[in-house]
Amino acid sequence: MLLLHGTGGTEHDLIPLASRIDPEANVLSVRGNVLENGMPRFFRRLSEGVFDEADLIFRTQELNEFLDEAAEKYSFDRQNIVAIGYSNGANIAGSLLFHYSDALAGAILHHPMVPRRGVKLPDLTGKNVFIGAGTNDPICSPEESEELKSLLENAGANVELFWDNMGHQLTMREVEAASAWYTSNY
Repeated sequence: MLLLHGTGGTEHDLIPLASRIDPEANVLSVRGNVLENGMPRFFRRLSEGVFDEADLIFRTQELNEFLDEAAEKYSFDRQNIVAIGYSNGANIAGSLLFHYSDALAGAILHHPMVPRRGVKLPDLTGKNVFIGAGTNDPICSPEESEELKSLLENAGANVELFWDNMGHQLTMREVEAASAWYTSNY
């Protein structure tokens, strides 16, 4: 499991989540190397909800190359990585899917946005993606979640979109739904 925290988080934040979803999985947890007002992130943004696309593309490539290096260094199967990301971490995981057909075997994306628009996605046939969304999320609208689901499905991914009647926060109902999804897919 590749763990990718939200804005202001650290590599420790999602470890309890990974343990709940699959206590037997090996875990690689990464801290974002971009700082916004002292808060770690995985890529820059121009304002709330507006990504710095050039930096997103660069940081996505950087993360993909890091995964190649880590797989070699730690001797794990590069083709068997399932990302778990929350907010900014879910966005960079989504960007990996948007740019590289073999970057991830699958992903659990908690409160992601569409990473980029107007790009052709690689063939994602056989990739399983869980999207957790809040019906009252002020950062990621329901339309955004539906658009991301559609884009991934149109690229061949199997996508499950889970709705909770909450905002941008991660809820136990969402974690339990992600865990059940993971168990049935992996």
